Amino acid sequence: MADSVRTVLLAGGEGRRMGRLGHGRLKPLVPFGGACRLIDFSLANAAASGLGEVLLLSQYEEKQLMDDLHRTWWRPGFRVHFGPYDRAYREGGASALVRPDGPPERGTADALIRKARYVFGPGTSEVLVLHADHVYRFDYRPLIERHRRTGAALTVAYQRIERRFVHLFGMVEFDAAGRLTGFVEKPAEPTSDLVFAAFCVFDATVLHRYLEHLDGTDWQHDISRDVIPAMLAGGERILGYEVPGHWEDIGTVERYHRAHLAMVGDGPTLPLDRLPLTVRPATPRGLVVRAPGVERSVVPADLANHGRIEHSVAFPGVRIGAGAVVRRSVLLPGASVPAGAEIDSAVVLEDGYVQPMEYARGGARG
Repeated sequence: MADSVRTVLLAGGEGRRMGRLGHGRLKPLVPFGGACRLIDFSLANAAASGLGEVLLLSQYEEKQLMDDLHRTWWRPGFRVHFGPYDRAYREGGASALVRPDGPPERGTADALIRKARYVFGPGTSEVLVLHADHVYRFDYRPLIERHRRTGAALTVAYQRIERRFVHLFGMVEFDAAGRLTGFVEKPAEPTSDLVFAAFCVFDATVLHRYLEHLDGTDWQHDISRDVIPAMLAGGERILGYEVPGHWEDIGTVERYHRAHLAMVGDGPTLPLDRLPLTVRPATPRGLVVRAPGVERSVVPADLANHGRIEHSVAFPGVRIGAGAVVRRSVLLPGASVPAGAEIDSAVVLEDGYVQPMEYARGGARG
C-alpha cells in the first residue's frame, strides 16, 4: 500500500498568530507538551502507519526546517523528502540549495501544483495530505484502505466538536450515506457540528486534474477554499472518515495554552505517553500529581525546582528560582523563572520572556 501512496506534509506556517512564541521560530517547530514539536505529530503518525517517506512542502525558511528534520527524523525505513531541494541537500548540504524558479506559492494548493513532479510520480495512486500544526495520534492505514475500497475521489477526515467553535474550522456536512454534501471554510453561521480535521486522501489522478483546471483562474490557491469545493460542485464522490480520540488544531497561542492545560487536567484525552519524544529524548519526564513543590504538572527529571509549579507543563532544562510560583503555564526548554516570581496563565520562553494569556485573565482558565 505504502509504495503507491504519496504522503505530503504542508509545513509553510510562519506562526504570526502565536505572538512572541512564534517570533524567530517556524510554527511547525513550536515545542509542544514537554516532549516534542508540532510537526512531529504528523511525522510520527506517518512512520507508525508504515509510510516510509513523507514529502515536505514548505516555502518559508526551508533550510532551518530541513536541517532540523534531517537531524531529528533520520532513521532506518523512514525519511523526509525535501522535494526540489532533496538531491542538492543530501549531496552538497545546505550551501548547495537554490530556490526553484517560478512565482511564490500563495497557498496549500499552490504547494501541490508547483511541485507536481514530486507529488504525482509514476505509480502514485493516492495522495495523503497532512498539515504540520495539528496535535493527534492516528493510524492512516484504515483511512487509506476504506478510501480505496469505496472508490472515492476524496476521503476527508472529520471530527465532531462543540458548535460554538465550528466557525474556526472548515465545516462539513454529509448525507445519510456518508457522502459529503457541504464544505464551508470558517462559516459565519455554522449549521453542523462536524469539522474537517485537515488531513485527507485524494485519488491522485482526480486531484491533479482539478489542480490543473484551477491553476491560472481567479482562485485562492487553497485546498479547503478551492479544491474541495470544486470537487464537490463537480459531483465527485467524496466521503468522510471520523477521527476518534484527541485531535486539535493549534492555530493561535491561546489554543496552544488551552491544549497544555488539558494535558494536566482530569482525564486528559492525549496523555503524555502518546506524544512523540523528540525534544531531549534522553531526559525522562512524567505527569506528577503531587510531590514537594509540584502539583499536577508535567515535569522533566532534570527540573531544577526551588519554588512551586502547579497545573503546568515544563520542558527539560527548566529552572524555577527560590520562592517562585508557576501556575497554569507552559515553560519552554531551558526557560528560567527568577526567584520570587509569580507567573499565572502564561508561556515562558527560552529566554525567560513571559507571554501572558490575555483570555485567561479574570478567572477564565481554559
